[in-house]
Amino acid sequence: MADEHKHEDTLLNEDVHEHEHHHHEHRGLAEIYSIIDGTNMIESARALAKKIFRILAEAEAKAHGVPVEEVHFHEVGAPDAVAEIVGVCYAMHLLAPERVVVSPVCVGTGTVCCAHGVLPVPTPATANLLVGVPTYAGDIQGELCTPTGAALLTHFADAFGRMPAMTCCSVGIGLGGKQLSETD
Repeated sequence: MADEHKHEDTLLNEDVHEHEHHHHEHRGLAEIYSIIDGTNMIESARALAKKIFRILAEAEAKAHGVPVEEVHFHEVGAPDAVAEIVGVCYAMHLLAPERVVVSPVCVGTGTVCCAHGVLPVPTPATANLLVGVPTYAGDIQGELCTPTGAALLTHFADAFGRMPAMTCCSVGIGLGGKQLSETD
């Protein structure tokens, strides 16, 4: 277990200095696969993470009109984004849910600044990933569903719709501090 934490720290801190200054590595799919292969995670979770990145690469390729091999991830290639995807894939492996039902996805509204400049919300890659998925803008100004989130949701969802009847066994509380504002 200690080795896993040590390796995860290496993954998370690989380019932290540059990331903190908003300079992102431009990693291709092969580089991302190499990072994932370097983890001590169980093979099925590594395979899932690679599949998610392939889904992201296909959406980005469509958005930019280039072959998948020419896609270079900017924000999605940053160490924190790689760790998020790898972590979710590992969590899904551990949880092994029988079924995943996702509510309609609130994407937000307005624009977002990224490596490609100012883009509409949802970004083209996110929009490509959410084709056929029930979405809505909501009243929040900003990007509420990123390409990473859209790829994870669409891959793991068995269905989209209202929350089914269930009995809650425990509650988890997420951490975060992003301040969101409603549109006028």
